[in-house]
Order: sequence, then structure tokens, then C-alpha cells
Amino acid sequence: MQAWESEEFPVIVSARGTTLTDADGKRFIDGNASLWCNVHGHRHPRIDAAVKRQLARAAHTTLLGLCHPGAIELAERLAAMAPRGLTRVFLSDSGSEALEVALKMAFQHWRQRGEARDTFVTFGGAYHGDTLGAVSAGAISLFQGLFKPLLFPTVQVPCPYSPRDPAAAAIRTLAALKKVLRAKKKRVAAVVLEPVVQGAAGILPQPPGFVRAVRDLCSEAGTLLIADEVAVGFGRTGKMFACEHDGVTPDLLALGKGITAGYMPLSATLATEAIYESFLAPWHEMRQFFHGHTFAGNPLACAAANASLDVFRLERTLERLPAKVAFFASRLERFRDHPHVGDVRSRGLMGAVELVAKRPGTAYPMDLRMGHRVVLECRRRGVVLRPLGDAVVVMPALAMDTRTMGRMFDVLEESVGAATRA
Repeated sequence: MQAWESEEFPVIVSARGTTLTDADGKRFIDGNASLWCNVHGHRHPRIDAAVKRQLARAAHTTLLGLCHPGAIELAERLAAMAPRGLTRVFLSDSGSEALEVALKMAFQHWRQRGEARDTFVTFGGAYHGDTLGAVSAGAISLFQGLFKPLLFPTVQVPCPYSPRDPAAAAIRTLAALKKVLRAKKKRVAAVVLEPVVQGAAGILPQPPGFVRAVRDLCSEAGTLLIADEVAVGFGRTGKMFACEHDGVTPDLLALGKGITAGYMPLSATLATEAIYESFLAPWHEMRQFFHGHTFAGNPLACAAANASLDVFRLERTLERLPAKVAFFASRLERFRDHPHVGDVRSRGLMGAVELVAKRPGTAYPMDLRMGHRVVLECRRRGVVLRPLGDAVVVMPALAMDTRTMGRMFDVLEESVGAATRA
């Protein structure tokens, strides 16, 4: 907070496409997709119009005991396009809450089946949100350390990524997971995974087949798989849902961020029919899922989400991604030979450049805030990015064209050079 008080920062007053404009009239390329949630660009006319139409009808109505057409339509569409078998949809209002819902559903599901399963297995480097249940399922000490006394314990297996040998790291993780599931077979409620890419850990990709292997181990052990696709869903990895890369259906799927194309808060937790049915009973048995927030499934947010799904179809967003992904990856690779870059990582339109004081992996002193310095240099040159420590994350909207993307990378190259020479 002390640094925040001492630094100047842009005050954004308008946005269109992939450009932000501040109060002084300076324009910036939004290379952060407004914290990874913008999909089709700012002020997309179809989404704008859908929100305005809904605003003329009703701005908000609760889902507690009532419903509205937008929520019904969205739930039907999500269930139809999600991995096969995810037939039930619970709407919330943030990605962190979507994960909280999944954790609570998994725990209550087993209790109502007569099994006292209370253990969640997580992965090193995981991030699942900032509310206490989501923090408990995470594995980044920066977010957990102070709050440890408030968190429920989990069993953690190693991070599935290592810059020196990614394949070997994934194999070690799967071996550790198999061992845990065998040792605690009747106690594990669920395995919680960010499929394909761990986001807040610094954009750490998993090799092809990893998610399938985790799914198979969960099925073998008779436990649930929770897939946290808050960051990686809605085209971010090149497919609508990251689990599709390995043809996997999780038992619970948490969605957020891109669900409204970055327009407003909304999230969803999708569940299988088997989980849904474990909550069915006469009222007096009290098997209901007692969870629901005021703005969950807000009509304006649902209107934006439905319009975003229309844009995916009409503009063939997913079909047009491969060329952009190839360009994105090729530009990131140019950083690999830089003397102050220790690793380059990407999957789909998610990328990171890991800065080091000296190769192969000598970290900069924390007080230098080298990642932040690079981001400030980018900002001076008209590009908004954000670091995760000394990993500079590049996360454009899916709608960003390759010309703008090229300019973004040119600025990042200049900025890495300027910051590391200083």
C-alpha cells in the first residue's frame, strides 16, 4: 500500500476494442484483458445492446425462490456446451465463489451419501481465489501465510511444472497424487485442479495428457475432480473449456472471468447429475444446498453472458484463434535468448516472461521489483500489463488482432531492455 500511495497510476475513463484511455487522454493497449476476463474487446456492440435491452426490463431480481429468462437460457447453454455430463448449473457472482460452491457441494455430497470425506487434495502453485475456502485450496504462501489459522487443511502434491524438465515434473506430481489417493482413499472428497495452466503461479502449463491422467486417478480412487476453469475457460487456452484438450469431464466445473466477456461479475459451478441427485430429498431432511448470494445470476450479467456466447458463434472466435495463438507463441519465444529471461511459458493466449538477474535462474532481489519495473516501462510506452512477481504476464483479449499484438510485444521487448539495463 505504501508503494501504491507513492506511485502515479492511470485513471481509465473509457475503453473500446483492446484500447484503454485515461483521464489525460493517453491510450493504452490492454495487454492484461482487464485481469484476464475481457474476451471480445471493450464495448462490443452486441453485448452493449443486450445489456441495454435487459436494463429496460429489470436490473436485478434474486434467484432465491424466483428466476428470470436470462438465467434459464444461460444455464441451458452452458450445460449444452460444457464437457459431456455436466448437466446442472449453479450461478454465483465471482470466480472465487464458484470454487467455494464446488468445495461445499463436494463435501456435502459425500456426507449425504453417508461417507465422511473431508480431505481435499491440491497442487503446489495452485491459486483458486481469495475467499477463505478458495485460499485453503490454494498453495501460494503469499496468499495463505498470514491466514493459516483460519484455513482448513489440505493434502498438497507437488507443482506439475518445472522450467528445467516440465515432463519429469508432471510425472512426479502424478506419482505423488496416486500415492495420496491410495493412502487416503476413503477420506478424499475431491482433487482440485486448474486444468492445463496454473494461472497465478506464473502461467505454468501442464503437458498434454496430464488432465486426463488426473481424471483417471480420481476415477480409480472413487473420488471427485473439481476443475477450476475461472481463468482458463471461455477460449483462453484455445478451446472453449480447458478440459476439452484431454477430453475430460470433471465432476464439478468452476467458471468465472470470461463468462460475461469481462462486462460484469458472474460465475457458474457446473455439476454432474449424480452430485445434483444427492441433494434431492423432502424439505424436512435438510439436504438442501444452503448457499446463495444477493446478486448471484444477476439479469444484466446473464444478458452479457448470453450475448458473449452469441459473439463466440457469430464471429467464429474459437475457429479464428489458432493463427493468433501461433503468432502469440512465436513472439514470446523471441524472449528466450534474452540474457535476463530465465523461462518463457505459454498456452493459448496465456503467456509469461520470467525475468532473472543471471541465467539460468538467479532471481532478482525482491526489493528491486523487477517485474513491476518492466510493467511501468510498458505503461510509459502505452501498454498495460501486470506481473506475478518477476514473471511478466501477457494476456490479451481473444479479439486482439495480430498487428496490435505485435505492437504489444515490441513494447514489452523495449521495456525489458530498459528495465534490466537501469
